[in-house]
Amino acid sequence: MATKILENAHLRLEINPEVGASPAAFEAKRGGAWLPILRPTPRPLPEKSSPYSSFTLAPYSNRIRGARFSFQGREYLLKANPPEGNVVAGITIHGDVRNRPWQVERETPDTLVARFDSARFPDSNWPWAYRVEATYRLEQNTLETYLELINASSEEMPAGFGIHPYFMRTLAGSEDARLQFQAKGYYIPDETLIPTEGMQPIPPELDFRLPRSPGHQHIDTVFGGWGGTARLEWPGSGVHLHLEADPVFSHFVVFTAPDGTLALEPVSNATDGFNLMAKGVRGTGVRILEPGGSLAGSIRMTIAGL
Repeated sequence: MATKILENAHLRLEINPEVGASPAAFEAKRGGAWLPILRPTPRPLPEKSSPYSSFTLAPYSNRIRGARFSFQGREYLLKANPPEGNVVAGITIHGDVRNRPWQVERETPDTLVARFDSARFPDSNWPWAYRVEATYRLEQNTLETYLELINASSEEMPAGFGIHPYFMRTLAGSEDARLQFQAKGYYIPDETLIPTEGMQPIPPELDFRLPRSPGHQHIDTVFGGWGGTARLEWPGSGVHLHLEADPVFSHFVVFTAPDGTLALEPVSNATDGFNLMAKGVRGTGVRILEPGGSLAGSIRMTIAGL
């Protein structure tokens, strides 16, 4: 698969347009060597996005219970994803753009713009027509990802989006990474990792207001009322990452992945947000887009201490 590479004096990003315009590597230069900030993607590159360094979530993020939801009095049924890892049967997960080819619209040494149009795919797993545009841009020691989701249908559409990056937990012989962020609450999941009610107070074991390592905890949790920033530091390396997202990304997922990496996901909506909204739960982050309306925002990853 032909990939695209963005590079400057500090950062290097590899993107595969054929698999969701997904990052296959994100590295920072230190002392003449490239350090992986996101987990490296296996080679040869897979045809599915799950093992990639990161991927885009649209037109919703995370799981939908039973692969169905209600919106404005109508029931919508989606095709369920096959079971995979911690994903049980009978749900849909992570949207419908991450495993499909995108078109590259513009490319420079430090910027790439890619577009997805659901009208190109007769098997689109979403009841409404939509488009997504992703812009990746390197500026000094910052990677900016700009996403725009557009309702291309003639009806109102529920919507959400985000990204799913997997960060390395050790870097150049460092100790386990320490995470810090603030949120107003979290959603209690059931055995399928899907919440059944609105936000609850954050318990001590999920409190990251002060920096700490997740250690051996198994975490797969969506937080609401996220403050829009997070810090990840690798003790002993002198390197740390500042993650910042626009307010549209009001939710934040933390996942201690089985491969030893740490997924930190800025997303707009809660897991199963459409069904929670239909139940009357407030603050799910789900947006309703008018025909031609859009949802847009930027996520910035700044690497310091190089």
